[in-house]
Amino acid sequence: MKIQRVCAPDYMADIIEINSKSGLEGSNKNFAYAGAKFGGIGLTQSFALELAPYGIKVNAICPGNFLDGPLWSDPERGLFVQYLKAGKVPGAKTVADVRAAYEAKVPLGRGCRAEDVNRAIAYIIAQQYETGQALPVTGGQTMLN
Repeated sequence: MKIQRVCAPDYMADIIEINSKSGLEGSNKNFAYAGAKFGGIGLTQSFALELAPYGIKVNAICPGNFLDGPLWSDPERGLFVQYLKAGKVPGAKTVADVRAAYEAKVPLGRGCRAEDVNRAIAYIIAQQYETGQALPVTGGQTMLN
């Protein structure tokens, strides 16, 4: 990427880290994961500073929970089932109750989807003047200030 800039001074390139909303705010009973994600954003920002002179933008995309994915919705070992059994959601009696509780945390009322991340990637590539950013894709659950 650096060499391409030497040959074409207007050349711009992108490195995009797929991170998590847990890299933007702490996560209860999930410290190792959140700590790693915070570190990923620090790495993104450091690379952004180092690579900017070469026209290389480095940004992170921070998706929210993929509630329709197997991590959450697997009927035997998914997080909805685990959280129901562990009593993590007070008053929840079914997996649907647990799901509803997590959807209620998102102002737009649903989990993140692959197409949401795809749109965020296209957006961040289109930005010719943004580097070192961590873009939340959380339906408003996590907001920048």
